[in-house]
Amino acid sequence: MITLHQIELPAPGLTELQADARNEGYNFIETLVKEWSSGENRFDAPGEVLCGCTDQGLLVAVGGLNRDPFTTASDVVRIRRIYVRPAWRNRGFGRALVASLIEQARKNFSYVRLRAENTNAARLYESIGFLPSQESNATHVLSLVNH
Repeated sequence: MITLHQIELPAPGLTELQADARNEGYNFIETLVKEWSSGENRFDAPGEVLCGCTDQGLLVAVGGLNRDPFTTASDVVRIRRIYVRPAWRNRGFGRALVASLIEQARKNFSYVRLRAENTNAARLYESIGFLPSQESNATHVLSLVNH
């Protein structure tokens, strides 16, 4: 069963999640932890949230919503820092996390943007309904206006 909830850092299992991301060459989890620790980004502005999926009490997936820092439009949110530990991939954790973030976004925003880090992530986002974007600061966008 996938358990998903709003989290604060540090969370049980964060060290292992960080190590897995680092071993795969992804630095954005280090950025997440650094920005949370410094207070630079705590996903606490109106409409923002940081969520995690746990398995047996340990964090195995993480991701959040931030007002998109690459635009001044107030109706655009960005999915950020999505990461699923390798042993939990292809088991629904990423899909559940992204779907939950989209539902949260619907409450306050009209558009969701993101940057997919790899082709597997891009395929997941596209299967959920995101469209490829030619923007320099987003690989994918989802309109919540007509959905």
